[in-house]
Amino acid sequence: MGDTMRITGDGLYLIAGLALLIGAVLPRLLKRYAVSAPIAFVGAGLLLGLVVDPDRLSPIAEPELTEHLAELTVLIALMGVGLAIDRPIGWRRWQVTWRLLLVAMPACVAAVAGVGWLLGLAPAVALLLAAVLAPTDPVLASDVQVQGPSTGEGAEPEEDDEVRFALTSEAGLNDGLAFPLVYLAVFAATKGAVGDWALEWVAWELIGKTVIGLVTGVVAGRLLGRMAFSAPLPSFRLADSREPVLALAMTLGVYGLAELLHGYGFLAVFVAALTLRAAERAHDFHEELHSFLEQLEHILTWGILMLIGVAVTGGILEPLTLPGVLIGLLLVLVIRPLVGWLSLQRTPMRRSERWVTAAFGVRGVGSVFYLAYAGSDFAADLPWLWATVAFTVVLSVAVHGVAATPMMRMLERRRRGS
Repeated sequence: MGDTMRITGDGLYLIAGLALLIGAVLPRLLKRYAVSAPIAFVGAGLLLGLVVDPDRLSPIAEPELTEHLAELTVLIALMGVGLAIDRPIGWRRWQVTWRLLLVAMPACVAAVAGVGWLLGLAPAVALLLAAVLAPTDPVLASDVQVQGPSTGEGAEPEEDDEVRFALTSEAGLNDGLAFPLVYLAVFAATKGAVGDWALEWVAWELIGKTVIGLVTGVVAGRLLGRMAFSAPLPSFRLADSREPVLALAMTLGVYGLAELLHGYGFLAVFVAALTLRAAERAHDFHEELHSFLEQLEHILTWGILMLIGVAVTGGILEPLTLPGVLIGLLLVLVIRPLVGWLSLQRTPMRRSERWVTAAFGVRGVGSVFYLAYAGSDFAADLPWLWATVAFTVVLSVAVHGVAATPMMRMLERRRRGS
């Protein structure tokens, strides 16, 4: 009876169409309520899992599909958030970002890995879980990020909301910087004693690939900026064409180039977007590119979240154990808020702004990508890892989705009252 009710093949097109229709309506319906669209899409996925074959949509059964779908979603989000940031990059201007990246992120990784080890995980498994859960998400954190580029005459190239800027810039950079940590876990699991590979990891995975990604992003961004706004031949000026699909071409091209050069493509895409944005800040072409990417990101995000919901219905959480639950709860509710708060001491942010910034370390699509990417080296622990990551992502979607609107409104009221 249950098998005959399962929808396969052409029926999935109907479901996809309905999902897109719902996705277009949901954000407006939920705007006044403390329920974010990601929560609704995970819920829709839970229901969808009752009528489709969850084995066909499982991240474990389809790791390559999961990896590439999550990869594309993160790439689109990274280009989008890079174009959305108005503030010119600099050490002092971005001091909150550097604190979150260089203090909070490593501290979160160390804390999660330490907790995992104390709860009985093998060191390499604990480190992989910490690395996979390290990056805050540029996809699911849209409710607490900057809303888009300021363009046109008189536009000020500066965000006036330090919380939104901090969370946006952090999410843009730490998705690329999580790669060395993932490789650290893979090396620990596959290459034997630390002394045999430590120098290779530091010189190449940590420094070499990061530098290649940064340089590729800067060079590509400058070339694209010149083509877009000041090419000698008018036919080559991309901004005059008003073709927002160029944003997708830029995203994929920069990522592909960085990967071919063996650099970190996520980092290159975000840096290229920042560099392109700096080429001509007032031009409204940035807004057109950002709007196109935002729509595409929403479509891909709906798909990922519904797949997570389907996987939950299909039993992805069955291998979940008490240590996995504790790690997820501690990361979302204790570790990230605490280390984030400590890292932001002695910054210009107000006390309430520091707490909100520290608390909203959203986990999501980036974690799904990294586990799909590296999971083949941890086959014996993979079901448990997927269960723990899925639990943490759903927990983050629920907690941060409910809290985002009231917390941001609270900050707005305090700013107006001061």
